[in-house]
Amino acid sequence: MTFDLADYEKGATYKGDYDADLAALQHRLAKIQVAHILHDRRSVVLFEGWDAAGKGGIIKRMTADWDPRYYQVHPIAAPTEIERDHHFLWRFWTRLPAGRNIAIFDRSWYGRVLVERVEGYCAKKDWKRAYDEIGAFEQQQVDAGANIVKLFVHITQDVQDEQLAQRLDTPWKRWKTGAEDYRNRARRADYLDAMHAMFKKTGTKQVPWHVIDNNNRKAGRIAALTYVADRLEQAVPMDFPEADPAVVELAREAFGYRPVKSKKSS
Repeated sequence: MTFDLADYEKGATYKGDYDADLAALQHRLAKIQVAHILHDRRSVVLFEGWDAAGKGGIIKRMTADWDPRYYQVHPIAAPTEIERDHHFLWRFWTRLPAGRNIAIFDRSWYGRVLVERVEGYCAKKDWKRAYDEIGAFEQQQVDAGANIVKLFVHITQDVQDEQLAQRLDTPWKRWKTGAEDYRNRARRADYLDAMHAMFKKTGTKQVPWHVIDNNNRKAGRIAALTYVADRLEQAVPMDFPEADPAVVELAREAFGYRPVKSKKSS
């Protein structure tokens, strides 16, 4: 699987009714989460992308109507000393979702072939070996019944600079930026090389990459949530149970309940 990130820099204005379309997607995603719970399924939704690309904004809107008991968001930062003493995938195993759950990774095990590669945090032989290790790791999850959705959120350098400036200008957003953002910014060409290699070596038919042009935030969010919903719906039956007759009878006796016509599409 190959991508040229330059093909995802249009930043076209969203021409639909953003608020209505977002609400419809969130309702759809809420039903998808319920289907995971009812059918004991588990999924991973993984986000990679540039600093200030808008991953957090997409995640916030994706989970807006989800039951917090059945999903987890894992913001992945630099490994701790204990984590560095183990294989690089060790710290991700305990974050994988149990049945009925959806795990969201804001950055992921792909740090080994991105930041760790570019910044020299691991030896060349280690990050080169990691492509196969990651492929085997993801295939293990798929073989065990998990579904993995991988998105890369892309923005241009100009848009990234606008977002970094906004963080500095907004007191309650300043905590989100630091010196590492500018270290990474200075090596954009190196990161682009690493990203293109990542797409080529780790995108598979079962676990493909999907690039989101987030240069326009509204269009990018709708595109991302639509893709996630499409992929998750393929992984779980979207049928819901009929009401338990015994419970229906209890409701009838308690307050005179009378069933209404089922609305399967609502």
